[in-house]
Order: sequence, then structure tokens, then C-alpha cells
Amino acid sequence: MASEISPKAEISPKAKIGDNCKIYPFVYIEDDVEIGDNCIIFPFVSILSGTRMGKNNKVHQGSVIAALPQDFDFRGEKSECIIGDGNIIRENVVINRATHAGGQTVIGNENVLMEGAHISHDTKVGNRCVFGYGTKIAGDCEIEDGVIFSSSVIANAGVRVGRAAMVQAGTTFSKDVPPGIICTKRVEFGGINTTMCKFYGIDDKVIKHMANAYRLVFHGQTSLFDAVIQIEEQVPDSPEIRHIIEFMRNTKLGIITKM
Repeated sequence: MASEISPKAEISPKAKIGDNCKIYPFVYIEDDVEIGDNCIIFPFVSILSGTRMGKNNKVHQGSVIAALPQDFDFRGEKSECIIGDGNIIRENVVINRATHAGGQTVIGNENVLMEGAHISHDTKVGNRCVFGYGTKIAGDCEIEDGVIFSSSVIANAGVRVGRAAMVQAGTTFSKDVPPGIICTKRVEFGGINTTMCKFYGIDDKVIKHMANAYRLVFHGQTSLFDAVIQIEEQVPDSPEIRHIIEFMRNTKLGIITKM
């Protein structure tokens, strides 16, 4: 089915628009843009060069996709902003494209970005994440699947947030948040995020093993390096435990503080 495009939308003839899209008045779309099938683009959205958008996305009023990176290293290079399928991008969201030539900012599938969220240059977001009102993610961050950011969260540059973690409202953090936990407003370990763990099919026994692993990390009297060795020695093996170990070993900024 042909797309329904308002004559009041300003769209470059070089842009590629998929089938069955609906593009409202006052939408602005630049040259180097690809939009997949069944997308809805509401009024006053700007979709700029470097956008590669998949299918079934909804982009609400006032949002800017592939905005120029807010990075002093940016010299006008050609880069991309990749948006997957089935995302909901609410009002006044800004997503920057990458800084350097060939780089990518990536948003996966079925994410929800609420009003005023901002995803900065070169950040990689997985699938089924929620970014609450006014949440700001700085450049070069890595967000795994199923992460929930409550409102007004600020993630500083380069941090990583593990799968199925939750960051409480009003938190500003500069270190990694491990998988499956709740990060409190005081940037502390607040327990296991059992709701999201169960959503991903992790059974109660494994959730208990995760809790034991994190007790060694956050309540032990050892370094992170030694705590990881203790997890390997004392906690029954599973894909979830291996993921926790790998996440800890790959941290560059360190992890959030223990209580």
C-alpha cells in the first residue's frame, strides 16, 4: 500500500520512504534517510541525514532523529543513526547520530522513549528498553536489553547498563550498572530486579543465585576482582551468572557503589 504523505511535509526527493507509512504535515526529512514500512511520523518531526529507520515505528511531535552530535570532536563526518523496528518515540525526543565517519548510534527494537528523552552520539541501545520522562543518556554508552530508566535519569558518558536492570528516578550515575539489579537514587545496589528477570524467563532458583553473586560483590569485603573469582567458585553456573561475570570483568569505569 502506498504511503500517505502530507503535501505540507518537506521531504527530500532522495529520501527513501517505505510502504504504508503515514507522514503528517510539517515533517522535515533530509536527503540521506531511509524509513521502513508502516511507520507513523507525527507533525513537526525532523528526520535528518544518516537516519536508517526500520518498520512499525511511531515518532511523535517535535522529535529530532539523527541530530548532529553534541561532541567537540565532530568535524562534519558522515555517520549514521540506526533505529530498529517497533519503537515508540514520544514528544521532543532527541537522538544524535555518531561523531566519526562510519560510526553509528543504534536503537534496537520495541523500545519506548518517553517525552524529552535524549540519546547522545555513538550510544548503543538494545531491545525493549524504557527511557522515562526527561532521561538523558550521554555519548558512547551501552544499554543492554530490557533496561528501565525511570524519569529524569542522567547517564554520564561511556557507562554500561546490564540486561534487565532498573535505574530509579532522579539518578545521575557515572559507573556501570550490572545486569538484573535495581540502582537506587543514591547510586547504590538496591536488590534484584525480579520483575524484569521473571519477564525474561529467569526462574526463581537462578534469581537466588544472582542475589548470592551480588552479595559477594556488594556486601563482601573484597575487591571486585576477587569477588568475581568468588562468584565463579561459589555460585552455581548458568548463562545469567556467566553474563554477570563477563559484565564485571569488562568494566572500564567500575560499577556502582555497594550499600
